[in-house]
Amino acid sequence: MRTAVALGSNIGDRLENLRAARKAIFDLANVKPPILSSAVYETKPVGCEPGAGKFLNAVVEFEYEGDPARLLEQLIQIEEALGRKRDHPQNVSRTIDLDLLYCGNQRINDERLQLPHPRLHLREFVLRPLADIGPDLLLPGQKKSIRELLAEVEQSGGVSRFVEEW
Repeated sequence: MRTAVALGSNIGDRLENLRAARKAIFDLANVKPPILSSAVYETKPVGCEPGAGKFLNAVVEFEYEGDPARLLEQLIQIEEALGRKRDHPQNVSRTIDLDLLYCGNQRINDERLQLPHPRLHLREFVLRPLADIGPDLLLPGQKKSIRELLAEVEQSGGVSRFVEEW
């Protein structure tokens, strides 16, 4: 099933953090081609501590055959391997942030995992890179495409293309 993960980093070598996370995701056993990567966007921090640095954000999409809960656990392991602590406060600066956005048409809503991601449609820093990959994508439970959702999100000017190829 087509699966997407949002990547973000605002500490250290942000671009290298994204590259390392992307490689680790693509090296997972159940991740198969075709593999797509958005451009990387620089974004203002949303809801972070005062003085937080700008984020780099991107989205990757791939074919995944397996349990989404298992993939979530693997993403957490990748975050930890790249220096993120599990007991971190919410919405603070971080070396890497990996969010599972969707797994095919699956709808999951439990304490550990919500699919599609419950705030995806509100976040320009996720919608803009996702529009690079699938502007006409309709997520489960949505009546509007990614392109239409992006057009509705208040465009603060806080998201700008950083690099095309990474």
